[in-house]
Amino acid sequence: MRTPSPRPDAVHEESETPEAHDLGLSHDLPTLLNRRHAIGLLTAGGLAAALAACTSGTGSSGSTGSTGSPTDSAGGGAPGDATQADVGDGEIPEETGGPYPADGTNGPNALTTTGVVRSDITTSFGDSSGTAEGIPLTFSLTVVDVSGDGDAGTAVAGAAVYAWHCDREGRYSMYDLADQNYLRGVQEADADGTVTFTSIFPACYAGRWPHIHFEVYPSLDDATSATNRMRTSQLALPQDVCEAVYATTGYEQSVTNLQGVTLDSDNVFSDGYALQMARVSGSVSEGYTATLRVPV
Repeated sequence: MRTPSPRPDAVHEESETPEAHDLGLSHDLPTLLNRRHAIGLLTAGGLAAALAACTSGTGSSGSTGSTGSPTDSAGGGAPGDATQADVGDGEIPEETGGPYPADGTNGPNALTTTGVVRSDITTSFGDSSGTAEGIPLTFSLTVVDVSGDGDAGTAVAGAAVYAWHCDREGRYSMYDLADQNYLRGVQEADADGTVTFTSIFPACYAGRWPHIHFEVYPSLDDATSATNRMRTSQLALPQDVCEAVYATTGYEQSVTNLQGVTLDSDNVFSDGYALQMARVSGSVSEGYTATLRVPV
């Protein structure tokens, strides 16, 4: 587990101004410079690299599945593309946390709110109330230390993961919805290094591929300040599953937004997503399950 250096993220340019969500590292740099790991950006060439545009990634989304039948999208990519299991013991890329992390770096801090440690993040907690509507999604992240010898890595039992994502309409709680804090939560990893969250499938908003944000911390006690985190990254969702979900009521805008972005044009995933594409199974009628190995 080495202190990461954020990889450069380019701003996705469209004919219309994209929403102010996750506009890349250059957009978030003023915030990131307040974080401990960003000291590395100030070394020779680091700041220039952070502001540079990223280069091409790989492939398109996975195979197409129906809205009613169970599907299993194995790690993303067209047939023949590398999946997460094929890419060895590399560390998951460091990414921007976006403008709405609510980790204390730019205003709200969900990490210090009573009730944030939970597995079901569909509802608001603390003094807030409300429930996020959408197709059910359960996602699990398994944190492994790959800094030693061997490809498999060692499970980081006791690590903590803070996860957050937008709602069915593409809005983030504590920012777009100031009176809500749903779709945010912290979990402590079990003996296998795994945390599991019950949530809803996030929307696709303008300019970004569908994704889930997360931060990894050494322990639950450390997960109260962003300065303690070991890694910030994002989970990508397979195209076939997104298309099935977005064909349902409530996700109508996501249909148009998904048509306007690809993994190759996305400002986060365009330089490679093999380590970030989740394996997803399930169906619209029964809900979906996503899993991702998080090597740090």
